[in-house]
Amino acid sequence: MPVSEYHSALRELISTTVPLSDVEWTKISSIWHIHTAGRKEILTSAGDHEKYLYFVAEGIQRVFYLDDLNREATIVFTYPPSFGGVIDSMALGIVSKYYFETLTPSVFLRANYNDFKQLSTSIPTINTFINKGVMQTLSGVIERLVEVQCYTSEQRFKTLLRRSPHILNLIPHKYIANYLSIDATNFSKLLNKVQF
Repeated sequence: MPVSEYHSALRELISTTVPLSDVEWTKISSIWHIHTAGRKEILTSAGDHEKYLYFVAEGIQRVFYLDDLNREATIVFTYPPSFGGVIDSMALGIVSKYYFETLTPSVFLRANYNDFKQLSTSIPTINTFINKGVMQTLSGVIERLVEVQCYTSEQRFKTLLRRSPHILNLIPHKYIANYLSIDATNFSKLLNKVQF
C-alpha cells in the first residue's frame, strides 16, 4: 500500500475525533514517517523510554508485561487502524514497565513524541484529540478491570467477541487466552462451547 494511503487512513482516524483543516493536516502529517518491523520484533522493551507514537497501518501487535517469574500478561492488542506504543511511558516520560511487540510483520506511521508534543502547542486541535484519546483509553481500562475482576472466563470471552468479533481470525489463540487470563486448555474448551 502506498504511504499516501497510510497518511489518508491516519487523517481519517484523527478526523473521527476532531476536525482538521488542510493547513493543520499538512503540519501534522509532516511528523509521521514510515516504519516497518518483522514478526515477533520488540519495538519497546521494559526499561526503555517510549519515544514514538505509532499509527498501525498493517499487522498485529501487543503490549505485554513480564513478571519476575517470566510469566507474560498481554495487556492490549493493536491492529489497523489504531495507535500503538507504550503510551504511559511516552506521555509521562517514565521508563516502560511493558513490552511492545509485533505478532506479525507490521507497517506503521511513526511520530517522535517530542515532535507530536510540540505540534500540540501550535495546533489546539491536537490537545483536544489527545484529551479525548486519553478519556477513551481510560474508559476502556475501567471496563477491562471490571471484566477481569467480575466476569467468568466465559463472560470475558463472549464480551471480547462482541467487542472484536474478528479477533479470532487475526490473533493466535494463545495470546487471546493470555489476554483473557484463561488457561490455554480451558480456552480451547470455550472455543468449542461458545456459539459465535
